[in-house]
Amino acid sequence: MTESLATPKSNRLHIGIFGRGNSGKSTLLNALTGQELAVVSPVSGTTTDPVSKAAEIPGIGPCLFIDTAGFDDNGQLGELRVEKTRQAAKSIDIALLVVDSGLAPAENSPELGWLKLFRQAGTPVILLVNKIDLQGKETAASWQQATGLQPLSISALRKEGLEEVFAEIDRLRPENYDLEDITGQLASPGDRVMLVMPQDIEAPKGRLILPQVQTIRHLLDKGCLVTCVKLTEMAEALASLKEPPNLIITDSQAFKQVAILCPKESLLTSFSVLFAGIKGDLAFFVESARKLREMPARGRILIAEACTHKPIQEDIGRVKLPRLLRKKLGAEIEIQIVGGKDFPADLSQFDLIIHCGGCMFNRKYMLSRVKAAKAQKVPMTNYGVAIAELLGILGKVALPDSPRR
Repeated sequence: MTESLATPKSNRLHIGIFGRGNSGKSTLLNALTGQELAVVSPVSGTTTDPVSKAAEIPGIGPCLFIDTAGFDDNGQLGELRVEKTRQAAKSIDIALLVVDSGLAPAENSPELGWLKLFRQAGTPVILLVNKIDLQGKETAASWQQATGLQPLSISALRKEGLEEVFAEIDRLRPENYDLEDITGQLASPGDRVMLVMPQDIEAPKGRLILPQVQTIRHLLDKGCLVTCVKLTEMAEALASLKEPPNLIITDSQAFKQVAILCPKESLLTSFSVLFAGIKGDLAFFVESARKLREMPARGRILIAEACTHKPIQEDIGRVKLPRLLRKKLGAEIEIQIVGGKDFPADLSQFDLIIHCGGCMFNRKYMLSRVKAAKAQKVPMTNYGVAIAELLGILGKVALPDSPRR
């Protein structure tokens, strides 16, 4: 089993391994990936923070296995470990719930509580009765009766039953988890697509940012004719073409300048808008962006970034977007900025959430944030949609679910 270095973690099928301490989770991770990645020990609490490993499963594709701390951990430190496990569960596409074959289910078994949480989140669960080399298969029937799931009997230590696990993963994997169609119906094979990518101080030297790379690869795979230019060369590039592009994609921060130069025959969108379509809930984002029109003078806005990086001069989420918000809505607007996995549990204090495109998160995790916002009745949009609304051009922006002209 080899690792595909070309596939970002956010595009991989996330498979979480959950269970009590010493149920064999780390041994299972090592067995599934074919590598000694996680420390295996009879001492409870060996796994603290979740351990992840990218791997390629033949017939399934790129995956990310995540080994979590035992959910029966206790004490102050144990509770912190369990909270890390809860956070990891939000991004899981498929959960492997591991139980020791020597342990029969009880009314208060923590496995039943976690199974309920997974079902509420719509996460498929594969129940694994481990250590059958030590205890036999007698407890499988009792776990089936307690959970309603058909368990698989395995020995992670002896690598027995793993093919059945892979087959069940293949059966349960969500469709389109690897973001196969970023542009949807906005681009078809043979279409001319221009990517306008400002290269300012924020752009990493010698490389493109992840959404640009993924979009370029997607368009090439789709059979489109791709032209990549900087904003300063856009006018010259358009003049050199015999026909206008069918589609122009730009960074949201350049929406205003690109919209001025965009030919009337061309569709216009942004990387952020496209990723809203494949990672989040675009219809909800568009509806929520309209709340900017009625934002109170002292409204509170949460800006959430998937990346965690040191703020720099031209940072879009920490500098440009707040500046645009205050220019359009007034200087008294309150803005709070969070990064990475930091996301407030209490969202009711905010009038609006503006999230980045989420290229560093998988779809399941992004949708968990959307679900939290909806549950607390807080509107949520993303960078590209919000910027288009603030600039007054949202109605002109092509959305991935909108019909082609």
